[in-house]
Amino acid sequence: MPSAFDVLSKDHEEVRQMLAELEQGPTAASGASANELALRKKMAGQLVIEESRHEAAEEMYFWPAVREHVAGGDRLADEATGQEQEGKQVLDRLDKLEADSAQFEQLLGQFIKAGRDHIAFEETQVWPALRQALTAEQDQQLGGDLELAKKAAPTRPHPHTPPSPGVQKAAGPAAAVADAARDAASGRGE
Repeated sequence: MPSAFDVLSKDHEEVRQMLAELEQGPTAASGASANELALRKKMAGQLVIEESRHEAAEEMYFWPAVREHVAGGDRLADEATGQEQEGKQVLDRLDKLEADSAQFEQLLGQFIKAGRDHIAFEETQVWPALRQALTAEQDQQLGGDLELAKKAAPTRPHPHTPPSPGVQKAAGPAAAVADAARDAASGRGE
């Protein structure tokens, strides 16, 4: 079973790469072609999918572990889930826009900055404390839980769903099925 920090590090690295590609990619304002804009929309859609899965898994398992094992964990988890809720709102709006929209670029820029800040917060403020608090067995159990949760997590942000482990575990599977049906019908994520 992988370490929780290996699972999360891999996710963070993938997101960093997506953010860098989106930040550097051609935009409507810089004269991107229709094909380039379609690829940009697809890349942003993949970002939304990966972030949605990652955040749902964290809400189910990671933040409860922080709350349970870290002194001051409630404060850290509250701050992080607040950041994540704001990110979900931005991603939800971004996912509904076309890449030739000025608002698409504005929201994407907002998310890029917030996403990097959030990753830095987790890696510098939360991870060191949780690494010290968990046994190797707990770390591996958490890693396995995160991996499994991501596989069955929603692929769209649900900004009106509270970031509660109980809510995610109860409503998440139904949301994931609905998201998968919408994705299949639209070809999203292919």
